[in-house]
Amino acid sequence: MISASQRLWRTSPLTYVALVLAALLSIYPFYYMLVIGTRSLDNINDVPPPLTPGGAFGDNFGRVLDNDAANFLTGMMNSIIVSSVVTVSVVLTGSLAGFAFAKLKFRGSNILLLAIIVTMMIPTQMGLIPLWGMMQDLGWYDTLYAVTVPFLVTAFGVFMMRQYASQAISDELIEAGRVDGASTFRIYWSIVLPALRPAAGVLGLLTFMETWNSFLWPYAILTPENPTLQVSLSFLSYAYYTDYSQVFAATAIGTIPLVIVFLVFGRQIIGGIMEGAVKS
Repeated sequence: MISASQRLWRTSPLTYVALVLAALLSIYPFYYMLVIGTRSLDNINDVPPPLTPGGAFGDNFGRVLDNDAANFLTGMMNSIIVSSVVTVSVVLTGSLAGFAFAKLKFRGSNILLLAIIVTMMIPTQMGLIPLWGMMQDLGWYDTLYAVTVPFLVTAFGVFMMRQYASQAISDELIEAGRVDGASTFRIYWSIVLPALRPAAGVLGLLTFMETWNSFLWPYAILTPENPTLQVSLSFLSYAYYTDYSQVFAATAIGTIPLVIVFLVFGRQIIGGIMEGAVKS
């Protein structure tokens, strides 16, 4: 006899149809990016437009590398460095601060947490001008320090890890570590950080994607000779002419690190959830 709750959650054929349609709509832009990136510029303007990949990807990407105005390889390497450093820092500082706010008792913790939350309400664009002046004063204009250091700690990361730590880590587990003689940092490293793995995976994925796709601030503080990837891609378009086969070929290559990071952090997220389910 099937209960009412079981009937409610039982998957219907309509659910599969909706999921397949959602998957196709999500994948199609990436597929069409590959189609255009592998076609010549003449084929792009065909009517009807091409729907299958061609064989011109090597030529298109070769023109990207030959484009001195774009500095594609420099932008790619800069984005990998900046995104990796920012992601690691945000996850570590967010988990440390989140653990402190959730499980450690100290004076003024609520006021500090409120101050951090308030900073989330201020649009990033409002701070670009004073931040640009600060980078000039520090001598960091056109350096990777300018696009890395200001984002090593984020209010969202602290708040997210605090919320997860307050639910995922019991006070008894912390006390057991103290009884065994573990220091606060030892408790964080051996007990707290493994328990925060699913949240850390989500935070790392979101941070890497946000940093990788950042355009406005790198465009304002970096020169064309030392760009990040998104700035480099912007120089592939001209005022009156855009070679879309070149742009889409470069974009396809620039998407590969995002796919790799998604697969890595996705496994961490799923692994952490499954481990928590087994323990419970």
